[in-house]
Amino acid sequence: MAHGKIREQSAVVAAFDFGFMGGSMGMAVGEGLVTAAETAVKLNFPLIVVPASGGARMQEGMLSLMQMPRTTVAVQMLREARLPYIVLLTDPTTGGVSASFAMLGDVTLAEPKATIGFAGTRVVQETIREKLPANFQTSEYLKDHGMVDMIVHRKDLPSALKKIITHLS
Repeated sequence: MAHGKIREQSAVVAAFDFGFMGGSMGMAVGEGLVTAAETAVKLNFPLIVVPASGGARMQEGMLSLMQMPRTTVAVQMLREARLPYIVLLTDPTTGGVSASFAMLGDVTLAEPKATIGFAGTRVVQETIREKLPANFQTSEYLKDHGMVDMIVHRKDLPSALKKIITHLS
């Protein structure tokens, strides 16, 4: 978590590191997101979250799963403070992360061709007993179906975030 400016617009940013245990969400990640939300409220800044995760950290069992409602409550703190909550979905954003705070943004951005979903394509196909489209669970598919507001390439993020923060603030 860090706070600072993006093109003259103040913000708090919390980002995942997929290189560490697949960006899985455990107790420390939950605490980090709660702390980021508290910091945003204290500073009166928008919060930008950048998940890159395979989901909840099963090694922590139920404690990991409890981070889903805990992070949702953190998002609610921002709403009560009337502060913007922006999510940038990266590749991949899956599992319990996508089933909780990652899909609650006031504005949801995604990088091109990112994999975003809860369960894998095979599991979904077996559950619903239907063949899924080739681009199922991509940022483009989710944008076409109203789950993502904008697809933004990383090189264009600073200007896009400045516009969004300016508009929402």
